[in-house]
Amino acid sequence: MTSLRKFKVNEELVGVVDDLSSRGTGVLKIEGYPFFVEGVLPGEEVKVKVTKVTPKHGYAEALEILKESSDRVELKDPVGQLIGTMSLQHLNYPAQLDYKTNSVQQVFKRIGKFEGANVKPTIGMENPWEYRNKAQVPVRLVNGELHTGFYKQGSHDLVPVENFHIQDPVIDETIVKVRDILRKYRIEPYNEQNGQGDIRHVVVKRGYYTHEIMIVLVANKDTLPHQEKIIEEIKKEVPELVSLVLNINKRNTNVILGRESHVLWGRSEYQDQILGLTFSISAQSFFQVNTLQAERLYEEALKVADISPDDIVMDAYCGIGSITLCLAKHAKHVYGMEVVKEAIDMAKENAKINHLHNVTFEAGRAEDVLPRWDQEGIQFDVAVVDPPRKGLATSFIDVLTKQQPKRIVYVSCNPATCARDCRLIADQGYTLESVQPVDLFPQTPHVECIVLMEKVAD
Repeated sequence: MTSLRKFKVNEELVGVVDDLSSRGTGVLKIEGYPFFVEGVLPGEEVKVKVTKVTPKHGYAEALEILKESSDRVELKDPVGQLIGTMSLQHLNYPAQLDYKTNSVQQVFKRIGKFEGANVKPTIGMENPWEYRNKAQVPVRLVNGELHTGFYKQGSHDLVPVENFHIQDPVIDETIVKVRDILRKYRIEPYNEQNGQGDIRHVVVKRGYYTHEIMIVLVANKDTLPHQEKIIEEIKKEVPELVSLVLNINKRNTNVILGRESHVLWGRSEYQDQILGLTFSISAQSFFQVNTLQAERLYEEALKVADISPDDIVMDAYCGIGSITLCLAKHAKHVYGMEVVKEAIDMAKENAKINHLHNVTFEAGRAEDVLPRWDQEGIQFDVAVVDPPRKGLATSFIDVLTKQQPKRIVYVSCNPATCARDCRLIADQGYTLESVQPVDLFPQTPHVECIVLMEKVAD
């Protein structure tokens, strides 16, 4: 029921927070009308100021917490709340895991129409800080000086940040070193308004096991001023550096990386490991940003996939082959597909590095490649899918379920689209056996999950 009352901007209200939204925002209902309020927790009595009103819901700013939740903890850094990188840091970690389990349960019930789905407790981290192995930070002019940091939520105003708390601290230190070198040579930060400037972003990747560092300087032109001196200084300041890349992005876009990259020094990739396998990772390659939890994720996927030595397995959206090669250690043969050709090239290279020959990789859209394999008579016993946030194409689901693999393992970064797709799969003769959430992004509302769908026996 929606309130008949007309709320006004700047009006002050008092109420008790009902719930957290899927984005981790507090939901405060006044006379049946919901307000979204950042930084508050269920059960807290709060005083808020209305900031925006729409026909269905409003937004409000917390002015005072009159009664605190027992799950509230002190903020590690208020800036993380401001820029949205740690929007759940005020909630203690066990309660974060409970929230994620519950949010997955809710979408499988509401969107997937699964009553009583077997959603297991979220697998968390022993230390839910300093876990990210990659940083992509904008470079902008703030008060006349070059800064690195992150945008204030809902804006393009850069907030300078030196310690993100959720990133490998060596990555944070490396960004500051690069920032200081760029300042020294008076490199001009990118200006979004006029499209001018030299440097747009600094990307730093670091191997969790190898400690190898790749730095990508995303430039607005083909070369940077004082480029050779900058290269020498970065080499001197970052002893673990194995790859320094210039990526060129001259487009007026929010996409961080451009299509063209040049190695300024070292290799074109760095290496890291997952479950004992070695992977080469390029500037453009996707690699899970939380190595320890990616290993938990893959272990769970392997467990429910229950591969036997005679199984033919498909891995859709395989990237550089990280799940594919883990599967190949147990299967007769694994077929991997991925739309990004460079990723497929790296997947083939990674198979060679790990001496795994029972794999076939093909570049192309999943919804195009699978029908072709099906027509060629390739029959899959087990299918693993790990799509982007938008989920699977219905045409892909149609061909996949007609193949009737005995198990489909769905690895998802978006439980909502996963639940939607699992309903379509279930309607084609599969049962939802289990859903295992895994926390790859502590201090944020994001959660990954592994779903096991099994073919119903005829």
